[in-house]
Amino acid sequence: MNSDQLETVLKDAEAAHRAACATPLALDLTRGKPAASQLDAANALDGILGGQFLDQDGNDTRNYGGPLGIPELRALGGAVLDAPAAQVMAGGNSSLTLMYQFVDAALRFGFGGQSPWGEGAKMLCPVPGYDRHFAIGEHLGIELIPIPMTEAGPDMDAAEAAVAADPAIKAIWCVPKYSNPTGVSVSETVTARLAALPKRAGPGFTVLWDNAYAVHDLTETPAPLPSLWAAAEREGTLDAMALFASTSKMSWAGGGVAFFASGPQTFAGFAKHLSFQMIGPDKVNQLRHARLFPTLDALKAHMAEHRALLAPKFDAVLKALDEGLGNTGLAHWTVPEGGYFVSVDLVPGTAKAVVELAAEAGVKLTPAGATHPYGQDPQDQTLRLAPSFPPLADVEAAMAVFVNCVRLAGARQRLKERR
Repeated sequence: MNSDQLETVLKDAEAAHRAACATPLALDLTRGKPAASQLDAANALDGILGGQFLDQDGNDTRNYGGPLGIPELRALGGAVLDAPAAQVMAGGNSSLTLMYQFVDAALRFGFGGQSPWGEGAKMLCPVPGYDRHFAIGEHLGIELIPIPMTEAGPDMDAAEAAVAADPAIKAIWCVPKYSNPTGVSVSETVTARLAALPKRAGPGFTVLWDNAYAVHDLTETPAPLPSLWAAAEREGTLDAMALFASTSKMSWAGGGVAFFASGPQTFAGFAKHLSFQMIGPDKVNQLRHARLFPTLDALKAHMAEHRALLAPKFDAVLKALDEGLGNTGLAHWTVPEGGYFVSVDLVPGTAKAVVELAAEAGVKLTPAGATHPYGQDPQDQTLRLAPSFPPLADVEAAMAVFVNCVRLAGARQRLKERR
């Protein structure tokens, strides 16, 4: 847009913002929580056992024991992660807990016959990325090194060069399917290069593969995810892989089941580490999930219900962005085929301003910088939108405010640059 057009956009956006602030909303697009309607889809969990507490091997799930989880859920986790059930652990309700415990143990004790990562450890963080991944490393004193995300996954040229140059780099985060927040899924080539990456790295290097959105499709014909397990098996690097998933956005977010898988030595080492913390997970809850999701096909059928609830909200987000910002040059965004987020890149230097403007109008957004290590986006341009939790009408109302704030902040910044 030329300066005259920007002045018009600015004038209109300022008027719309004043009107919005006169009657502020109370809406929240900050975190990717399931809506109540999605949680309702799993209400059969309540009472599903009918007093029958034995797993398929005849073990009483109400009692102690079974630290790796019940066989039915280990099999389901294997189907989700594309890993052998014998190498899958079914745990409590949070994969984030398992990820923290794994990284903490790798840092202090080491796995797979490797020494602990130790003081001075570093990890690669694809950006934009997941703030809770970054928070784990930061909390444990691990140095976070950003590398770019591409349309095929983490920038593997950057990753390979980094680990070859610095043996203190001990891990890379990866959300392989519908990445948070871009919605990108890794390609076959990137998966193969991730599986081979430990060969280029220093001792103890691990690929942290958080498959949080394994079956969270927004289309009826999703592209299959390449198998990291098969690629690592070919490379002989299974013990350098740590795979995670959970049912938290499938059943009940506060009452799901988390999964972990790895090669034999690392799996055994992590299981031993956890044995000092617990005698067994909540196997009753695991059995409930086994009854609700007896097969992967049953799980996918359940997730089709989620798709029907989520797709209209994502359509509303994308429609608002297209109609309000298309061809303006003030933003560009991802069009995810699954997951929970839309990532929007704004005019550099305006993300914080957009968050502040939206807050004035009663719309709460994820803080600017949350998509980058240490909460610092050097370009101040990336924001994550999470439309899953609010009702559709609220998503539409929030997006109208968001789009206007982007136009307002973007026009101000562009005109400032030209003066």
